[in-house]
Amino acid sequence: MNPRSSLTSQVEAYQRWKNLLITEIARYQNWLQSNELFSEDIAVRLQRSFKLLREDELTIAFVGEYSRGKTELINALFFSGFGQRMLPSQAGRTTMCPTELFYDRKRSESYLRLLPIETRAGESTLAQLKNQPERWQEFSLNSSSPERTKLALDQVAKTRTVGLAEAKALGFEEHMLDHDPRNPGKVIIPAWRHALISMKDPLLEQGLRILDTPGLNSLGSEPELTVSMLPSAHAILFLLSADTGVTQSDLAIWKNFITTDDADHSAGRFAVLNKIDVLWDDLQGEEHTRRAVEKVIQFTADHLNLTKAEVIPISAKQGLVAKVKGDNHLLLRSQLPMLERLISERILAQKEQLITKTLVNDILGMLQNSEAILGSRLNSLEEQYNDSLHKSVDRDLMVSLAEKTQRDYDFYYKKLITLRSSRRLMKSQGDILSRIISEERFEEHVQHTRKQLEKSWTTIGMNRSMGELFERFENDVANLISEANLADKMVKSIYQRYQEDTRAKHLHPIPFNLKKPLRDLRALKEQSIRFRRNPRTVMTEQTLVIKRFFNTMVSEARSIHARMLTESARWPEEALLPIMQYTLEQKQLLEHQIRRLKKLNKSNRNITSERSELKVLIEETREQLKSAEKIHKTFRRPAPTLSQQKIVSITGKIA
Repeated sequence: MNPRSSLTSQVEAYQRWKNLLITEIARYQNWLQSNELFSEDIAVRLQRSFKLLREDELTIAFVGEYSRGKTELINALFFSGFGQRMLPSQAGRTTMCPTELFYDRKRSESYLRLLPIETRAGESTLAQLKNQPERWQEFSLNSSSPERTKLALDQVAKTRTVGLAEAKALGFEEHMLDHDPRNPGKVIIPAWRHALISMKDPLLEQGLRILDTPGLNSLGSEPELTVSMLPSAHAILFLLSADTGVTQSDLAIWKNFITTDDADHSAGRFAVLNKIDVLWDDLQGEEHTRRAVEKVIQFTADHLNLTKAEVIPISAKQGLVAKVKGDNHLLLRSQLPMLERLISERILAQKEQLITKTLVNDILGMLQNSEAILGSRLNSLEEQYNDSLHKSVDRDLMVSLAEKTQRDYDFYYKKLITLRSSRRLMKSQGDILSRIISEERFEEHVQHTRKQLEKSWTTIGMNRSMGELFERFENDVANLISEANLADKMVKSIYQRYQEDTRAKHLHPIPFNLKKPLRDLRALKEQSIRFRRNPRTVMTEQTLVIKRFFNTMVSEARSIHARMLTESARWPEEALLPIMQYTLEQKQLLEHQIRRLKKLNKSNRNITSERSELKVLIEETREQLKSAEKIHKTFRRPAPTLSQQKIVSITGKIA
C-alpha cells in the first residue's frame, strides 16, 4: 500500500471535483449560447467562476518554535518519495526564513527562489517583491536527481554573521538572535528573507500550498508574515514537542500569532504533538506508552484551550523512516496517517463547503433562472400547440397568437425600459460608492499620516497619527455602507414591483457584501493598536517604526481597501442582473415568436404544418431542458468528502 494514498487520493478527488465543475460550467455556457440565452453579463460571471476554480489554493501553515520538527514533518508528508530528507532538518534552528512550498502552474517547472535578507532595508513589501523576479536568486530543481535537489534546498537554512547595528537596521532585535561564538560581538541572521519552492508533487499540483515558518526568534522579525500571511492561511498546524510539552515560548507563539482575533483559519487550528517516539517504552509496554501520550495530549489541550480531538500526536521522524523503508507497522505507530486524514478530510471538507457556498450556489441560481426561462418558452409553445388543436381556421389562430404575443411583448418591453433606467441609476450610485472609497482618497490619508508621523517628536504623537489613519479609513467605510444601504433599498423595491410576474418569483437581488473585508479591517485595527503599544516599538528608532508601520499595517490596509473598492464597483453592475437578464430573455423570446408568426402568415401554411413545426420545437425545447437538468444535477452532487460521509470528527475552530 502506498503510505501516502489516503492524503493523495483525497486531494486528487478534490481536484477531479473542481475539474468536473469547470467542465459543467463550460457545458452550461454552450447550452446558454445554443438557446440564445447568453449575454455579456453572464459571460463575466462565468469567467469569474472559471478563474476561482483554476486558481483555487489551500494554504496550510506549519508554525512552532524551533526544534519542534516542522520541516521534518513536511519532509514526511511531501518528500518521502525521494528516499531521504530533502529540506534541511536537523537539531537546532534550521528554518531561518519563511518558506512557501507550492507548484507554479503558470511556469510548470520546479525551482527554488530566494529573497536576500538585504531587501528588508528597502520599503518594498513581500507581496510587491514577489512580482519583481530580478530581486530574487533562483535555482533550478531537478526531481530526477534527489542529491542535486537536496543540495539546492540546503540553501534555505543558510545564515550570515553581521554586526549588531546591521542586524537592527534589518529589523532584528538582539535578544532574539544567537551570537556567533567564533565572532565576538556579532550575531547570526538568516541569509534570506523568504524562500519560494515550486515542486512537481501530486498534492502541490492540485493547489495545496504549505507555509513553513521560523521559530519565535525570527517569526516576529518579519511583520508581514504575522500581519497577513499567517492570518490568511486556511489552517494552522501548530507543532509542539512531546518531550517538552507546551513551553513559555510555545505559548507566546500561540497567543501572539495564532489565536488572535484577526486570524481567519477557516479550516481550523490544530496542535500537532510531535516526537511521541520519545515516550515509547518497549520495557513497560504499549499500555504505559498510551497513558503517557494521553497525559501529554490532555496537558496540551488544557494549556492551549483546545479539545483533546484537536491535539494530534505523531512522530514525523518515524513516519518519514517508515515511508522510506515501506514499514507499514512503524507508519501506523507513528500516527502520521491520522494527520493525513485530518488534512484530507477535515481541512479539504472546509474548502469544499466554501466553494459550494459561493461558486456552486451562484451557478445554481443562474441555472434556475435559465431553466425558468426555457420552461416559460416550452409553456408558450405548448399553449400555441393546444390552440392549434381547437382551431380550424388558420387566420383565427394567427390573430389570436399574434395578439397574445404582442401583449406579452409590450409587458416585457416596458419592464426592460424601466430596468435600463434603474440600471443607469445604479451606475450613478456605483460612481458615488467608488468616489467615497477611491484609491486617490485612500492614498491622501496615507500621505497625510506619513507627514504627521515624520513631524511627530513623541511616541504619543506617533500613536495618535497611526490611529487617525484607521479612523479616516473607517469613516469612509461607514459612509460607503450608508450609501450602499440606500441603493440596496432601491434594488429591493425594484424586485418587489416585479412580483406581478409569477414566473419571476425565484429572482433575488445580488447582495452588497463587505463582511470579510470589514472583519479584516477590525482585526487590522486591533493589530495596529498592539503594534503601537508594543514596548519594542517604543524603543525602536522613529524612522524604523515608520517604515515597519507602512510595510505592514498600511500595506495590509491597502489590500483590504482594494477589495472593498472592487466590491463597490462590482455590486452596482450586478445587483439587477438576475431580473435584467430574465426580462431581456423574455423579450428576445417573444421577438422570436413574433417573427415566426409573421413568417407563417406570409407563407400561408395550413394548420397541419403549423402543428408539425410546433411539435418539433416542443420536443427540442424539452431536450434542452433535460440537458439543463443534467447540468443542474451535477452541480448539486455533494463534494467528495461530504459524499463519502467520512468527515473526521475533529472540530476545528471555524472563523
